[in-house]
Amino acid sequence: MNTLIIYDSLYGNTELLARAIGEAVTGDLEVARVGDINLSGLGSFGLVIVGSPTQGGRPTQAMQEYLNRLPSLGGAKVAAFDTRLTNRWVRVFGFAADKIAASLAARDGTLVAEAEGFFVKRKRGPLAKGELERAKAWTRGILETLES
Repeated sequence: MNTLIIYDSLYGNTELLARAIGEAVTGDLEVARVGDINLSGLGSFGLVIVGSPTQGGRPTQAMQEYLNRLPSLGGAKVAAFDTRLTNRWVRVFGFAADKIAASLAARDGTLVAEAEGFFVKRKRGPLAKGELERAKAWTRGILETLES
């Protein structure tokens, strides 16, 4: 399957996850930072996975602007992830992955997995222990679902 992973990363943690997700993908793969991918080429991918750090309960400004410019995805298979803190008060504002998933669905994307959050220890990271492996497992689960 031809897969595109689009991410934004402020401190490198979301980029590490995007690349780990890519390692679990079989078939053609492109991993790109949000500002480096052309909107018109999205239709050529069988699966589009989008991720961002959670900032104030939302994706980064760059990711929000990108999502706001997305054309119709025409039923393309999509999934969303984020990086987030584990603090209880953070849950009050919500998480980026849920908002990314909603944006993708609103543009006729077909969600193939629940939005997923991966944990960082502090605002700048590092990722919590085991999160890279968990990201790979999440991705393998998506691919298995699509193959069945």
